[in-house]
Amino acid sequence: MDRPVAVITGATSGLGRIAAFELARRGYRIATVARSRSKAQALVADLKTVTDEPVDVFHADLGLLSDARRAGEEIAARYPRLDVLVNNAGLHAFAQRITTEGLAEMTAVNYLGPFVLTEALTAKLGASAPARIVNVASEAAQHAKTIIPAKDLRRTEPYTRRESMPLYGRTKLMTIMWTQELARRLDVDEVTVNCCDPGFNATGLGRDLPGSAVLQRVLNTLRVGDPRKGAGIIVRLATDPAFAGTTGGYFSARDARPLQCPEPGRDPRVQRELWDATTALLAAHSAG
Repeated sequence: MDRPVAVITGATSGLGRIAAFELARRGYRIATVARSRSKAQALVADLKTVTDEPVDVFHADLGLLSDARRAGEEIAARYPRLDVLVNNAGLHAFAQRITTEGLAEMTAVNYLGPFVLTEALTAKLGASAPARIVNVASEAAQHAKTIIPAKDLRRTEPYTRRESMPLYGRTKLMTIMWTQELARRLDVDEVTVNCCDPGFNATGLGRDLPGSAVLQRVLNTLRVGDPRKGAGIIVRLATDPAFAGTTGGYFSARDARPLQCPEPGRDPRVQRELWDATTALLAAHSAG
């Protein structure tokens, strides 16, 4: 295998799909972690129009920690090297749903699953130096006014549609915090890790929101929320030589403008607290 390998979650639609096509055009062999077999098959068929390389699918539900861990182990075993990991899959749930592992689905899909997948692939990425990790966050992180890591990771109480925005934002704040703490733990000469705010994208509308499909078609017609801009920052962070030595950054889709981690997650001590609470939770689930 002489082509670089890029693993992208959430590549069957939206930003991830566009990014997968762009990376394939740039010569990357594409692998994706997907829950839907039919959507994954459609992606593989469509990617054949831009690449002669095989497209690999690892079937898993990133809302389940056991699935995320298994997918990571399968990916690490499949390839002799791994150059790029893009954690793009995400969910805005407008009502609480609890996974079979007892966790809030939105927290699991947006934060815990990517954390576990990345953990399983960190050694492979390091052995493939220089490698890059790109985590997709959101400006919604600004809506999270508080964070108590040990409690927030385990919250499963019901919530309303209106209450869902700060909870969604908190999962994205966790993504930024995790990115910056992970950057401090990795050798920048081996693996860089950055995250981005892809801006508003019509494809990012919550699939649970009534009428979202109709609204998305209207926005697409009006060219509002063009997902190519959001996919563009993902691809830049994954491939642009200008970011080769950059790690721990949070960047906007608007001209790759550097952003600060929103409060209350900016302090490195709170970021470390989130890391410790996350690893404790994962250890408890593995033991159980």
